[in-house]
Amino acid sequence: MYILAICAGFALFAVLMATGLLEDGSKPAYISYSEFMGMAEDGAVTGVTLRDGARFEFTDAEGAVWETDNPRNPLFKEALLTMGIAVEEDKSSSDLMSTVVTLLFFGFIFFFAIRMMNRNGGNKVMAMDVKDAAESGGTGIGFDDIAGNEEAKDSVTDVVDYIKDPGKFARYGARMPRGVIFYGPPGTGKTLMAKAVAGEAGVKFFAVSGSDFVQMYVGVGASRVRALFKKARESGRAVIFIDEIDALAKKRAAVPSGGTDERDQTLNALLTEMSGFTANDGIVVIAATNRLDTLDEALLRPGRFDRQVEIGLPDLNSRERILRLHSKNKPLADTIDIPGLARQTVYFSGAMLENLMNEAAITAARKGQGQICGEDVDEAYYSIVAGKAKKDRSAIRENERRVTAYHEAGHALAAKIRCPENTVAKVTIIPSTRGAGGFCLNIPPDKLFFTKTELESQVIVSLAGRAAEELVCGFDNITTGASGDLIQASNLTRDIIIKYGMSKSAGLAPADEDECRREQAGLLEQLYDEAKNLLGANEEALKRVANALLLKETISEGELDGLVAGRY
Repeated sequence: MYILAICAGFALFAVLMATGLLEDGSKPAYISYSEFMGMAEDGAVTGVTLRDGARFEFTDAEGAVWETDNPRNPLFKEALLTMGIAVEEDKSSSDLMSTVVTLLFFGFIFFFAIRMMNRNGGNKVMAMDVKDAAESGGTGIGFDDIAGNEEAKDSVTDVVDYIKDPGKFARYGARMPRGVIFYGPPGTGKTLMAKAVAGEAGVKFFAVSGSDFVQMYVGVGASRVRALFKKARESGRAVIFIDEIDALAKKRAAVPSGGTDERDQTLNALLTEMSGFTANDGIVVIAATNRLDTLDEALLRPGRFDRQVEIGLPDLNSRERILRLHSKNKPLADTIDIPGLARQTVYFSGAMLENLMNEAAITAARKGQGQICGEDVDEAYYSIVAGKAKKDRSAIRENERRVTAYHEAGHALAAKIRCPENTVAKVTIIPSTRGAGGFCLNIPPDKLFFTKTELESQVIVSLAGRAAEELVCGFDNITTGASGDLIQASNLTRDIIIKYGMSKSAGLAPADEDECRREQAGLLEQLYDEAKNLLGANEEALKRVANALLLKETISEGELDGLVAGRY
């Protein structure tokens, strides 16, 4: 901006010089045009200098220079030459004016382009403003504010001690990790854990995102890295947190191209800064990523990010603690079963559990009933899992309801028979806002691993909806409602063959793609036949569940158990 102002000043100065406004005052004397013409006719004018202006200059017989008005007549020059007067044309001022105007034109274009870049965030491109990093003297968050992830807490406890007293570890000759990487699925609390480390240590917390360092201009990202680390060193002891570090630290290509130069330079700057730390400066870098496998190996070597801590999905006990933590300031009814809700929320992350309780609170507040009831929690839960239930169902034809009822009854019955450890929390034929005609909420237990039989049972449950349609309506009347189930079953059978190596014919590590496809197709057909046979052998139970769905639209697990057992 300042450079542009200086250039504009010089351009204005040039214009003033060209127009004669800054001359020293020794201007020729002025006479009228009629006097000039008289002198010319008398032979007293020896030369004329024409310019593109309001006046021109001429020289008399004695060598004096005069100035008079310019008639701007196209025949004027010819008349002067006829009278034997030398005529000279001076276009230097007009050429200069043209050049200056051109420079000013492009200068203003450049000025407005810079302004548009600034409006779109371009003012942050050329330099790193370290104030952008969320700096605070202690985050106010400790390990007590985090429910679950006890193993992760244990893994960083010594890091907190190191930040508080680096000399304690130096006396024993111990080298503490300069960098820690938190990895795991989204929403599991990686950022919260980093804040807790800074909060427990009582030091400043600098939080940035990996994308903040990646820019289109080569060298900008590297300068931002250096600026951030300089700021952290000035604070003495600190925690630097880089979220989504995979944005700048992906594996480098063997032959770098021009498009990756900026990313490579930024990564090199980060590696250099981390290696430059002394052994006892009390600064720790914590990074977070959902894709640990994509990070460059140089980043993970000892001496840099040499400690990797998994922040995984919470188990049953952790989910219960997280739900209680997020229920502290909420008026929950005594009838709400927190342990039961924890069992229902398998594969929920901490963020999803917090969102569940928040949605329940919003639902209760909208109703204005004074407290959060079980119905509010259930409504929030099912809206997260399957979407909001459609209120207007008048357009659904009776035949569609019947097909949907048998489809969901097939899922529910197969789950009860083939996966007895699973919880079938709810079966409904009420369509949702996400496009589902209904759903069977089949919740598996918390397990470290699954057997081949259990995986095949999951495939059978997925295929049982289509199998029920074919059993009741015939092959020619099957519907498109099983599209999602088929995708899920296909992916799982592929994992059984390729990822888990559970196929005898394909082997432990199948390499031939055509063979894998044939094996997958054969396994799908086999498991689909098993699903049809299972439902055919329990056809009466299938009819009872489907008729109950047509009557009530929604049944609970207790009702499902009674229908399968034939109690009602």
